[in-house]
Amino acid sequence: MSREREAEELDTLVLATIEAWHRHGRAISEPEFNDLAIALFSHQLRYDPAYAAYCAGYGLSPDALPSTWRTIPPLPARAFKEAEIAAFPAESAELVFESSGTTLGAPSRHYLENRRLYDASLLAGFERAILRDGARLRYLLLVPNPAQRPHSSLGYMMGRVAWQFGDAETGWYLDEDRLLVDAFIADARDACQRAQAVCIATTAFSLLHILEVFEERGIRITLPMGSRIMETGGFKGRERIVAREELYARAVRAFGIAGEQIVAEYGMSELCSQYYDLPESERSFAGAMHRLKVAPPWLRTRILDERERDCAPGTIGALAHIDLANRSSCLAVLTEDLGAAVDDGIVLLGREQGASLRGCSLDAEDLRRS
Repeated sequence: MSREREAEELDTLVLATIEAWHRHGRAISEPEFNDLAIALFSHQLRYDPAYAAYCAGYGLSPDALPSTWRTIPPLPARAFKEAEIAAFPAESAELVFESSGTTLGAPSRHYLENRRLYDASLLAGFERAILRDGARLRYLLLVPNPAQRPHSSLGYMMGRVAWQFGDAETGWYLDEDRLLVDAFIADARDACQRAQAVCIATTAFSLLHILEVFEERGIRITLPMGSRIMETGGFKGRERIVAREELYARAVRAFGIAGEQIVAEYGMSELCSQYYDLPESERSFAGAMHRLKVAPPWLRTRILDERERDCAPGTIGALAHIDLANRSSCLAVLTEDLGAAVDDGIVLLGREQGASLRGCSLDAEDLRRS
């Protein structure tokens, strides 16, 4: 079977999994997830040279596959900066996403052969997490505009969401690195006058900036009933850090919405799928209150210790995501994020400085072994 035909068949299987959950709430069983993950891994070992070279260091090859998805080696996310991680000719990629550039060095690049899996995953996840009431909203977007930054995964994501679920009056308020605060205020007030519920999609840093302007000017805008905020990104790489509880409390005062109407998204440019938190799931963990983040059934996460062994539930470790929608790149990605498995979700705890995982000491030579 040709690479193209095999890729198409795998995409069809993953798309069916996404659609079954999106439309009917059907989860994927452990055996189903395992079989599909191993099939994707086998495909990537044969057609993704950089990832195959890395996995050779674990003694794995198309002729020596693991029996469980839990032993698929997660590729460190920074490998996406050092090599073309692609199970197809990268020059033919339909989408290329780059990291936000908040860390030092070159951005990572995620090559996607086509947009079908990415679109299906993001729309399914967003609709079930943010639009459970089926609302058609006006989108006010404090995220990169894809017209200016076509390689921003967040900008692409919200552009697709607004096109699919919006009311055709989408506003973009980030001009390169400058927030268009007055335009945002004018459009928010216009939505209020027309009783038009809105979704504000924003990075944590942009939200903080808007809130500081509101507080300096003494502005409060009570958004129409049914409005909500999707916050993402945290404060990584920024000098100013505000606790989530404070940020959300200030947003509640500024926009007159309930705290439960603010939902955090957790994603990466190296993944096709996203986590969302459950506003009603506050837990006390590691001395602070956290919301649980939950994933769609085709995205699973291992919590790893410094020797890449699975941590017990409730134990803090590094997050390694296994995303079946990453068919055309690498399905297993080791992050620099720390967290813990709690109940049926994860608690996200930020980033560890100077992590000592084997993957974090990745050498570019590991991606070039034959």
